Amino acid sequence: MRRSTPLTCLFAAALLIGSGAACSRQEGPDKSVSAFLSGWTKGQFDPTLQIVDSNGASLTGAAVAAQIKTLAGDLATRTPTIKAGQAKVVKNAATVPLTTSWPIATGVTWTYQSTLRLDLAKGRWRAIWAPDVLEPDLQADDKLAVRSATAPRGTIQDGAGATLVTEQAVVYVGIQPNQAKDVNALVKALDTAFKSIGKPVTLTDLPGRLRAAGPTSFVDVVALRQPDYQKIRAQIHDLPGTVFRTGTMSLAPTSTFARALLGSVSAVTKERMDAHPSKYVLGDQVGFGGVQERYDDRLRGTSGISVVIPGKGKDSSGNANPDKVLFHTDPVAGQAVKVTLDPKTQNAAEGALVGEAKRAAIVAIRISDGHVLAVANGPGAAPLDLALAAQVPPGSMFKTVTATSLLEAGKITVNTPVNCTQTLTVSGYTIHNAEAEQLGNVPLHTDFAKSCNTAFASLAPRLGPTGLKDTAAQLGIGVPWDLGISAYTGSVSSGGNATEQAAAAFGQGRTLVSPIAMAAAAAAVARGQWKQPTLVLDPAVANPAADQPALKPSTVDALHQMMREVVTGGTGVKVKNVKGAPISGKTGTAEFDNNPAHTHSWFMGFRGDVAFAVFVENGGMSTEAAVPIAGKFFTILG
Repeated sequence: MRRSTPLTCLFAAALLIGSGAACSRQEGPDKSVSAFLSGWTKGQFDPTLQIVDSNGASLTGAAVAAQIKTLAGDLATRTPTIKAGQAKVVKNAATVPLTTSWPIATGVTWTYQSTLRLDLAKGRWRAIWAPDVLEPDLQADDKLAVRSATAPRGTIQDGAGATLVTEQAVVYVGIQPNQAKDVNALVKALDTAFKSIGKPVTLTDLPGRLRAAGPTSFVDVVALRQPDYQKIRAQIHDLPGTVFRTGTMSLAPTSTFARALLGSVSAVTKERMDAHPSKYVLGDQVGFGGVQERYDDRLRGTSGISVVIPGKGKDSSGNANPDKVLFHTDPVAGQAVKVTLDPKTQNAAEGALVGEAKRAAIVAIRISDGHVLAVANGPGAAPLDLALAAQVPPGSMFKTVTATSLLEAGKITVNTPVNCTQTLTVSGYTIHNAEAEQLGNVPLHTDFAKSCNTAFASLAPRLGPTGLKDTAAQLGIGVPWDLGISAYTGSVSSGGNATEQAAAAFGQGRTLVSPIAMAAAAAAVARGQWKQPTLVLDPAVANPAADQPALKPSTVDALHQMMREVVTGGTGVKVKNVKGAPISGKTGTAEFDNNPAHTHSWFMGFRGDVAFAVFVENGGMSTEAAVPIAGKFFTILG
């Protein structure tokens, strides 16, 4: 029995030799390993943890944290996941395999192996720090860098499948701060040059950006298409401080072509990167606004990512030493997005808005299939998509909804006399007609064609508290749509007092609409049933709105008659002689801020297979703004 104890000890030593424990009670290195990895990921080490360099000299946790941050370079703002394997202990030394995983971008993780060494001194395990703990190939003067290889961006295609947005040559205009001697004069000269080609650029923040940038930095000002750059090259090329680079960008056929709808593509901003951590890397090209932003993930594809140790110095031939690639993924091309735009119709809409000084919009829809053919905003390349997003009163266009409601209910016919008085007072609220018009007791179709406010306000009691809203919904106004892109479908007054109901009956009060909503309503009247317009074909929208119940044939016939009369002998007469198929429509002049002198100008309707809505913000009388623009649109369209 006296021999059993040493035999047992020898047996235990044979089992535990890998951990160095033998028969001693010495604690293993696990706690020190855990403390080191925790300090690494947190950027702050426990002061009780002992850390030394490879020569055994003591290091402070702060110094090691600072070096890790420096070595991590482009990955310093990202937190890795580090897992320690089984420690191998031999006497007073231990080695621990580490598996480190860095999130490089969304769905992309770089995983690799390294080793942490420790030694035992005075009964305590000390972590031995060296750059190769972070990554085996790192040296003290290295920094990890992340390189991005942009994937070919998916195209945006029109309704026929032809490419609308392609890569085109551009010139990037920039400023080198140490060469800009008179910043104020430079800003003024650039502003004049850009405006001369109809490309106003916001330059108010430029002096501040120049002060914040390095002396030899390229401070970006704007990217110009090659033809635009050539127009002002002589004005800007030799300005002190200006510098230029060439490249390509995803661009539509012209700078105004459906710009607000399609959006634009440019380098990712810090704000976008901060809002989506780990999704982007510097240099990524991303979509801003419209289709480009809404479908950016699909269009952008997946960038190729590389993690490298940048090469230093030059080789014997004078060439820069190459980067050492530690991790690499190939780019995956983006997918196309297909929209229903028709270039001919879109160009006609853009052309109709040329010269309009006020903000304006045109929407055109093909009646037979509901495809949106044009979404144009002006003046110029206005980035605000009024065509889809405006929330404004419709004015007298909404008399179409009032008439539809009463015709559907059988409460009126086109020949029913409705008195058009000069004014009408409802509960103390006085309603006026444009230019003090007074038609007398005339048929409904005359009130409609001449757009008599008092006549339609007098019909409000026949609508009932929800009649207008219910009929508007039957024409798609105020119901949810899914176009694949954000659009305002309207909000219709309901259940108000007598004054509100009277105002709503001729398109005032609380009712708000957008050009896309009114163009879709015009298409519904033309075909006799509302069907949700289609704008994005591929990818297919998730939740398209259901078709609304069809209008009675008698209602459709009456509306067609009255809307044609608007053009032949009413407020839309200025488009009476436009060549081609006859135009039918309804005008609208809408007050919007309790000042009768401030009015939006509207005209909606249809010609042949095209339904349309024209809107001019604060454009005044419809007869002077929206109607002539519609005539110009159809003249160009042919």
